[in-house]
This record gives sequence, structure tokens and C-alpha cells, in this order.
Amino acid sequence: MNFLYIILGAIVVLLLWVVFLYNSIVSLRNRTKEGWSDIDVQLKRRHDLIPNLLASVKGYMTHEKELLENVTKYRTQAMDAQKSGNTNALAGAEGLLGNALGKLQIAVEAYPDLKANQNVAQLMDELSDTENKIQASRRFYNGQVRDFNTKIEMFPNSLFAKILGFAKFDFFEIKDEKERENIEVKF
Repeated sequence: MNFLYIILGAIVVLLLWVVFLYNSIVSLRNRTKEGWSDIDVQLKRRHDLIPNLLASVKGYMTHEKELLENVTKYRTQAMDAQKSGNTNALAGAEGLLGNALGKLQIAVEAYPDLKANQNVAQLMDELSDTENKIQASRRFYNGQVRDFNTKIEMFPNSLFAKILGFAKFDFFEIKDEKERENIEVKF
């Protein structure tokens, strides 16, 4: 009889542990999804600001046609990647767009009339603020991905995570080494 109580007690403890594990993994998964949603919102804001900025600078920057076309092209690629939901494709496309926007900011500095234009200055400030929010969102998301992936990879959690159907998230990171390089400024 005592042996039966010990087995029942062990089963109850195991079930409680599985319930606790499941709930903690679901909580981490939802925080990771929230982090991704924050990135998504900030990227949408960035994508919405770019056409206004390009329209404001286009008349002044007649010699920067290729740069303006690249910003437009990379924005379109980033928006397509955002719709696809592929983290790696989005990170690559956003890296290219960020690099082009950095070059655009440098180019704006070369045009005193443009630099003094209040509308352009406000758009550049908003874009800069958005870039900072994107970076903060990426850090938050990557921290949540780290916590989630660690939780489901640790033993014995990994056994139950596989049974319960949990899969790792991808980090939002730059894969292409060219995108990590500093923007070259020529005077």
C-alpha cells in the first residue's frame, strides 16, 4: 500500500512539473512573439517615414539619384521580407536598408539648404528616433529568443519541449559581413 502512495505521489509531482514547464515555455514563447511584434511595428514606422523623406530631399539631391533609387529598392525588399515572416531574410533586407539610410543621412549633410529645411530635419529626427527604437526592440527580442531557446534546449526540458511541439526561434541578426562595415564618408 505504501509503495502505491509513493508511485502516485511521484506521478503527481511529475505531472505538476510538466504543467509548470509547459506554462513557463508558453510564457517565454509569448514574450518572444511580443518582442517580434515590437520590431514589426517599428519597421513599419520606418518604412512609412522613408517615402516622405525621399519626397522631401528629391528636389535638392539631383546628383544622388542612385542613392535615392537604392533606398526605395531596399525599402521594397524589406517590406516584402517583413510580410514573409522569415527572420533571416528580414534581417538581411533591413541591414541593406539601414546602410542605405545611413548613406542618405550623410548625403543630406552635404546640402546646406536641405539640412536647414525644417521638414527634412523633422523627418531625419523621426527616422533617427525610429532607428533607436528598432535597436531596442531587436535587443529585447533577441534576449527573449535566448531565454526561450535555452529553456527548451536544457535537459530534461528538451525532451518534453519536443513532445509538446516547441521549436527554436531565430535571432534577429546581421548575417552578411558587408552590412557590418562602417559607412565610408568621402569629402
